[in-house]
Formats: sequence, structure tokens, C-alpha cells
Amino acid sequence: MTTNQPLSVVIGASGGIGSAVARELAAQGKRVRAVNRSGKADLPASVEIVRGDALDAASLREACREASVVFNCANVPYPEWETKFPPMMQNITAAASAANAKLIFADNLYMYGPVTGTITEDLPYAAPGHKGKLRARLATELLDAHRAGKVRVAIGRASDFYGPGVMNALAGKDLFGAVIAGKKAMWAGSLDAPHTLTFIEDFARGLIVLAERDEALGQVWHIPGAEPITGREFLRIAFQAAGTSPQMGAYSPLMIRLVGLFSPMVREVNETMYQFVAPFIVGGEKFARAFGGIATPHHKAIPQTVAWYQRATP
Repeated sequence: MTTNQPLSVVIGASGGIGSAVARELAAQGKRVRAVNRSGKADLPASVEIVRGDALDAASLREACREASVVFNCANVPYPEWETKFPPMMQNITAAASAANAKLIFADNLYMYGPVTGTITEDLPYAAPGHKGKLRARLATELLDAHRAGKVRVAIGRASDFYGPGVMNALAGKDLFGAVIAGKKAMWAGSLDAPHTLTFIEDFARGLIVLAERDEALGQVWHIPGAEPITGREFLRIAFQAAGTSPQMGAYSPLMIRLVGLFSPMVREVNETMYQFVAPFIVGGEKFARAFGGIATPHHKAIPQTVAWYQRATP
């Protein structure tokens, strides 16, 4: 690898999305700078790891110096969204603009609110809750900045993640830890409602495609996931891969509300419970038509995730 290669900067490189993007970029032989608050991360040796805080505009501007593309994968806990996300987005956008770099934003689907049928990019932003409304505002401001010529932007969205390095998620450390230990694994909402889940490595590859293709700029793209799957089938595959006896249950909306009385984090989940009690189907056809399909089938991705947790769990 030569130092005159274009530089890809990944903001939020300690999280599941950021680390997946950094690993995939490195695997593709690209020059990568991973940015987080500690300056430390479990990433390939070829990745440059630097300290930078998305709430500190000066440190972020320095971290993005010489970048050709900036991946915004930064995240904060639910209770801190309202206070931290807006300034973080402003600082990351300004840093990408100063470097004259493309900005690829790893987004979710909260802004659409409850949807009957397939969720596509052309739907209006109709979220009833404050997290969804915040996501809608941030995405709108980002695309406005693109149209104003301030920064070149593409937004990639995906449903709930799972995969290596994904810890704090519906299908994260608690669920896979229970599967590996042969204990009861708990799903959210209905075990039998079809749900689109995204393998984190597919999402990373999709975001990198957006960075490489100029025709992606100025638009929102749903990164294709594998076929919708029920929680019951997801867990059946996971238990089978782990070689443990299937035991599963589901957290009902009432249970979530009760636990939320004592946990601010769980309380924030109430706003999006509609995603888990009825079919939640995300359409990735726009991306597939433009750039091709990238989704890993669940029967391959889930065992890979189980194997990662088996290696990572003491």
C-alpha cells in the first residue's frame, strides 16, 4: 500500500458499523484511517487509528485531513441522541467539506415511522416519535448541504444489524450469548412477524459502493438485506449453528414499557416497537438495480456470527 492512495476516514470506528467498514476497506487494500475517542481499536494492522471526538470540531477536522471519503458511522446511546447527534453531524459534515471529501452517512429507518408494506426510499418521513423526527431532520439537513454545494453526500440506510462486532442490538451480545450458552434467547415483539435484518458486513460493503460511485451522490439508498426472516427462524438457525438446544421467548410491548420505567435505554425502545410486532420489510431494489445485489443469505451469515461470538466469548 502506498501513501499516495486515496484516504478513507471512518468516524466512529469502535462501533459495529464503523469497525465493519474499516475492516472491509482494509480487506479491499484501501488506505484507511479509523477515528474514535480512545485512539485504540481492534482492527487490521494496516489501518491507521487516530484519536478524534465527533463533538470536537478541531480534532475532527484534523482527523479528516487529506481524506477523499469520510464515512460517518458515529453513534451515541439513545438517551443522548437529542443533545449530541446534531453537533456531531455538523462537525463531521464540516470536516468532510474542509477536506473536499465525499461524505457517506450510515443511517437507519426510524424517520419513516410505521409503514404498511415495503419500506422504500420514496416514502415520506412520518415518524411520530422524537428519535424518528430527529433522524428525519438530520438526513434532510445533510441532503440540503449537498444541494447547496457544501459537501458531496450519499446516505445508506439499513434495518437492524447483526454480525461480527455487533454488540448492542436486537440480535447482539445478549441474544447470541444466550444461544451459545444454551439458555433462553429473547426476541423483541413477535417471534413470527417477518423482519428485515442486515448482516453488518453487507452494510459495510454497501456503504463502500456508495463511496465509489458518483451517481450515488445526493440520494438515499437502502442497502439490500437478505430475505425477511421471523425471529423464530433466525433463532432456530442460530441454535443449530451453536449446537445448543433451542429455547426462545419474546419481550412483549407491555414488558418493554414496564422495564422502561426503570431503564432510560429500554424506555427509548418503546418508540420503535412497531417494527417488531408486525411485518417490517425493507426494500433494497433501488440499490440492487443500480449496483447489484450484495446480501449474504441468513443461513450463511448467522452461523458466521455464531462462530465470531464463540471465539469472542471467554
